[in-house]
Amino acid sequence: MNKRNYADPVYKRWRLEVLTRDCKTCQMPKCKSKKRLQIHHIRKWSASPSLRYDPDNGITLCSVCHKDITGSENHYESVFMAIVRRNKQK
Repeated sequence: MNKRNYADPVYKRWRLEVLTRDCKTCQMPKCKSKKRLQIHHIRKWSASPSLRYDPDNGITLCSVCHKDITGSENHYESVFMAIVRRNKQK
């Protein structure tokens, strides 16, 4: 497994693409926070190497929502994919 290098220009570009698409707002339904944003890999970094830098595999979450979904990411996968598809159409 490759460790994430947060300083990597490719990673930074991916993160900025996701943030921009999501209007720099938490995408968890009913949240909409604009503070302490993090980018969540919808399909896990370790399990999906080919999707690591695919903007369609990322979604913006605030740190609280990101922590809340930890351990139950699979439950949210289809919800997050639908949100990403909607946001791409804007």
